[in-house]
Amino acid sequence: MIEIFDLLDQTLLLHSATSILCGGVVGLERQLRGKAIGIRTSILICLGTQVFVGLGASMANELADSTRVLGQVVTGIGFLGAGVILSRGGEITGVTSASVVWVLAAIGSTIGAGNLIAAITLAVLTVVILIGARFVESLFKRVAGGSDEPDTESDG
Repeated sequence: MIEIFDLLDQTLLLHSATSILCGGVVGLERQLRGKAIGIRTSILICLGTQVFVGLGASMANELADSTRVLGQVVTGIGFLGAGVILSRGGEITGVTSASVVWVLAAIGSTIGAGNLIAAITLAVLTVVILIGARFVESLFKRVAGGSDEPDTESDG
């Protein structure tokens, strides 16, 4: 019986460490860009989602349907993401940050489901997209005759 608890603790530690790594990688990119969703928030979103999905999966046979837990996590994260989006003077900001919140929850869910390699891949892909999209946007602005500087990223 004690061996089962040791195995569960090792799994929880491995999943938690992966959540911290993935959330930290995405959060670092956001932090370096001065965005509201930084390292701490990103790690906590990944970690919290991972725990909820893991708990839902572990209780699926006894008490709950794990897909319902996942659905509720997505709903809750939607509210969190909506709180990041702001409208000032007709300009909407925070859409990218809200999208990052959503992707972090997906990464945490992937970890909670036990797909660690997929989660790490998603985290790296997310950072590549965030950095790459900014580069491509800057390139298009230069080609179109706009400023050489990248946009202040009003989408957040």
